[in-house]
Amino acid sequence: MSMCNQNIQAQDIHFSQIFETPILRNPSLAGLYNGDVRIQTVHRNQWNSVTDAYQTTSVSCDYKQHVGNGDDFISFGGQVVYDKAGTIALTTTQILPAINYNKSMSDFKNVYLSLGFMGGVIQRRLDRSKMTTNNQFDGTGFNGALADGETFSSNGYSYFDGSVGMSLNSQLGNNENNNFYVGLAYHHFNQSKKANFYNNASQSVTPRWVLSSGVRYEMTDNSYFTLQADYNKQGTYQEIVGGAIYSMRIGQNEDARYFFHCGTYMRWRDAIIPVAKIEFQPLAVAISYDANISALKTSSKGQGGFEISLSYQKFRKNNSSLDAVRCPKF
Repeated sequence: MSMCNQNIQAQDIHFSQIFETPILRNPSLAGLYNGDVRIQTVHRNQWNSVTDAYQTTSVSCDYKQHVGNGDDFISFGGQVVYDKAGTIALTTTQILPAINYNKSMSDFKNVYLSLGFMGGVIQRRLDRSKMTTNNQFDGTGFNGALADGETFSSNGYSYFDGSVGMSLNSQLGNNENNNFYVGLAYHHFNQSKKANFYNNASQSVTPRWVLSSGVRYEMTDNSYFTLQADYNKQGTYQEIVGGAIYSMRIGQNEDARYFFHCGTYMRWRDAIIPVAKIEFQPLAVAISYDANISALKTSSKGQGGFEISLSYQKFRKNNSSLDAVRCPKF
């Protein structure tokens, strides 16, 4: 973590399987799926070949409910993230409830404008006993009896964080199975000044912009393509990640609940990410691997991050969006 312009210039937690962390990308993407209840979890193991692995786990859920007499929906959800990094066991825990209003914009087809908010508590801790600093080298080597020279008194801190986002979700043409979305999110809008170990009120969290988009297009009755991409900007840091997945129903029966998905994503100038996913509705399991192509590839031996995800997506038995004339989905 480095300090610049009195803002904390630290890269946010992210995943390669962006399709399994929609609320983390933009709270207005809650409820944009074909179902009423969705639960998703992702585990990431990164940089094991370079240092102590970064271990990151995310769990999210969202629930979609019809509102009023029209075609509007409201979505409730939340995101929980736990991350542990490096030799000093720097841990980050995020508990972020979310709410999203999906406003119908057409009486003739699925077109929804959504406004979502997410806010909650973020906590960070480290194991100070595992820290080593220049002050602990006495000229001949490391001396653990010497003070580390750091002035912070607590091994952890917590702060409130908030995000807001908007998205447009619509079907393409007359086929309700063909959809697209585009969204823009503004994370850390409150720019908390409590997000550091030194209680330095002159420093604040740098806001992050995320531009997201996706297209789902049906090829046949039993296959379709999905393309998704994100552009992230936080201070001077920028990241582009995106890719495509081809999905095919296993079995020619339209009621068959089994799908195989495969494709490739890419984090620009950083990693190529092959993805494979097996879906046996309402459950799905996906695996991906970051093959490092950045300047770090020599040290990392091309190894980046492994991810595995599990998702559950289903309609309710009663008062379900399955019976709605129109509803947001992707």
